[in-house]
Amino acid sequence: MTPPRFWHRPPGLIAALLSPLGRIYAQATRRRLARQGFRPAVPVICVGNINAGGTGKTPTVIALATRLREMGRNPHVISRGYGGQIKSATRVDPDAHSARDTGDEPLLIAAFAPVWIGRDRAQSARSAIEDGADILIMDDGLQNPDLVKDLSIVVVDARVGFGNGRVIPAGPLREPVEAGLSRADFLLSIGTPAAQAAFSEHFAEHPIPRLKGWLKPLPTGMDWTGLRCVAFAGIGHPEKFFATLRDLGADIVRQEALSDHQLLTPQLITRLTTEARLLNAQLVTTEKDAVRLPATLRASVLTLPVRLELDDFSALDQRLNALFDQAP
Repeated sequence: MTPPRFWHRPPGLIAALLSPLGRIYAQATRRRLARQGFRPAVPVICVGNINAGGTGKTPTVIALATRLREMGRNPHVISRGYGGQIKSATRVDPDAHSARDTGDEPLLIAAFAPVWIGRDRAQSARSAIEDGADILIMDDGLQNPDLVKDLSIVVVDARVGFGNGRVIPAGPLREPVEAGLSRADFLLSIGTPAAQAAFSEHFAEHPIPRLKGWLKPLPTGMDWTGLRCVAFAGIGHPEKFFATLRDLGADIVRQEALSDHQLLTPQLITRLTTEARLLNAQLVTTEKDAVRLPATLRASVLTLPVRLELDDFSALDQRLNALFDQAP
């Protein structure tokens, strides 16, 4: 689904007309959050957002899992498994499961840490702890009360910000900014220096620590300079992927912006591969899209992996260490 353009403009007539529905949506979120959650025997970190759609949660989860493993911890990730068919608590097996089973993001994250999917996140948490987890990372879930959280990070795309500041359907938010940030320990804005500056200018500083990060292409030895590409991406903001490719010197002769998590049907794949062949170009996509490709095609499609980098890890490291200092 492509978000309406008015979501990212100053509130106007359409936003005003839809605001009563936004208030109903926000009230439903407040009622849901009033439920009592399960407190696991290990710390729980929530990586969530206030905006609907992609803000950079998956790279943040991967960065957190990597950081914790470097600290000698055994993090497991808890995910609902959006887009997957498996509903009960299940550990993702990259060798046995497909994106159709688990959703694309859990399958990608499973390359970095154990991932548990299922509708009942409390049961997934119990299963993860039985499997040896000493800390849980909740992928999404800021508005989900299933687990009591010890540390919450709100991720925002610095370029997009909080849009017009209104709640769905009047704007892009799952709940009012103030309500979401009141339950957060950090606000992580992801973007270029220019985007970070614009975010700071248009959105007043909030009374929680702010982390600043950016997505950096992972060095793979691939020389992108002058490479003719047919690029496709089904992520929150495909244009960022295309811009990164161009910054690396790639020559994008055709680009296909798909909706987030869009199914890569045989018809779509056939069209893309045909276009690439006729244009004498290489198919290129994101890591998240690559896990949805048929196994027979993955070797012929290049991926551009990116990793989250932070300006300063010290504040986050301090809080991560404190989680274990406080543990019984």
